[in-house]
Amino acid sequence: MLEARARVLADLQARSFATADAVSVLEDALSQRAWWAEQWPEGAVYVAGLVAQDVQDVLLETAGRWPACPDCEVEHPLYIEPDLGGPDPVWVCEERGAEVAALGALTPLA
Repeated sequence: MLEARARVLADLQARSFATADAVSVLEDALSQRAWWAEQWPEGAVYVAGLVAQDVQDVLLETAGRWPACPDCEVEHPLYIEPDLGGPDPVWVCEERGAEVAALGALTPLA
C-alpha cells in the first residue's frame, strides 16, 4: 500500500494535481484497495495500478483529466496498462499506442 501511495502521489505532484482533495481521493482509494487486497492476497501486485485507475476515475468527475498526455495536440488522458494492473503498470497514450512512463515516473509538463 505504501508503494502504491508513493507512486500515485509522485504522479499527482508531477502534474500539479496533488491538492488536498486529490490526496483525500488517493487515501480513500488506498483504503478500499487495502480491503480488496486482504480478501485476495495474490492480487497485491495489482494494487498500485488499480489505485491509479481509481484516483483517475474520481478526478475526472471532480477536477478534470489526469494525467494529460504530454505528446498529443488534442488533450486527452493517459491510461494505465495493463488494464487490470500488474507488477509493472505504465501510463499509455491510447491515441498513439505508446508507453509514456511507468506509474510513479511521470515528468512535469513544461
